[in-house]
Amino acid sequence: MWIEKLIGDLGDKKSYLEYRARVKKLPQGYRESALALERYLMNMGPSDDGEALIAMLTDLADLLEQSVADNTPIRSLVGDDPFEFAEAFLDNYAGGSWIRKERTRLADSIERATRLQR
Repeated sequence: MWIEKLIGDLGDKKSYLEYRARVKKLPQGYRESALALERYLMNMGPSDDGEALIAMLTDLADLLEQSVADNTPIRSLVGDDPFEFAEAFLDNYAGGSWIRKERTRLADSIERATRLQR
């Protein structure tokens, strides 16, 4: 459809809006955690794959809603290091941001250089 070529996948946009509505219903602390995690995941996550991005955000909403239902404290969910939690969460999804790609590219380049030095 020509409109999707112009503005992007409408299904992804609808799914994202549904995700945001779910987050809005979370208790304040969980909602703030969701928004902070979303911000990080959107920058570091599968920005080159809309389907994986939507799946990741949907899973995040599922996880937080289940934590609310189980009365699991936020710190028990994310642990002492939110970065470590977010990175482990990201490892479950294909694709990646330019930052993750550049990290991989740097590591691969240094590895090649090390092999050439031998």
